[in-house]
Amino acid sequence: QLRLVESGGGLVQPGGSLKLACAASGAAFRDYAISWFHQAPGKGRAGVSCVSRRGSYGHYVDSVKGRFTISKDNAASTVYLQMDNLQPEDTGVYYCAAKRDGPMCDYSGMQYWGKGTQVTVSS
Repeated sequence: QLRLVESGGGLVQPGGSLKLACAASGAAFRDYAISWFHQAPGKGRAGVSCVSRRGSYGHYVDSVKGRFTISKDNAASTVYLQMDNLQPEDTGVYYCAAKRDGPMCDYSGMQYWGKGTQVTVSS
C-alpha cells in the first residue's frame, strides 16, 4: 500500500511558477513510477508528466514540454513537478499517481492516487 499526498498548489499570475510535491509513505517508493495528472474545470483527468521508478526517464506531454520539469527523490520518497511559465489553461487540480513499473513510465493502470492540489493561474 502506498499513500500519496500532494502539496504546493496555489494562485499564481500568468508567467509565474509553482513547484508541486508528491510525498509518499507506506511502501517501497523506489519500486514505483510516478505520474502527474491535470484535471481542468469541468474536464477529465489527463496525464501531463511522469517519471520512472529510478528517476532516469521522464516524459512530458506536448502542452507542458519546456515549461514543466519532473524529478524523483527516492531518498525523500518525493516526486517534484516544477511548473514554469504557467498559463491560465494550466488551471485545475493536479494529482499524482503511482504504479509498480519497469524502466519507463506512462499514464495508464495507476494503482494509487493522491487527493490532489489546486493550481489557479489568473491575473
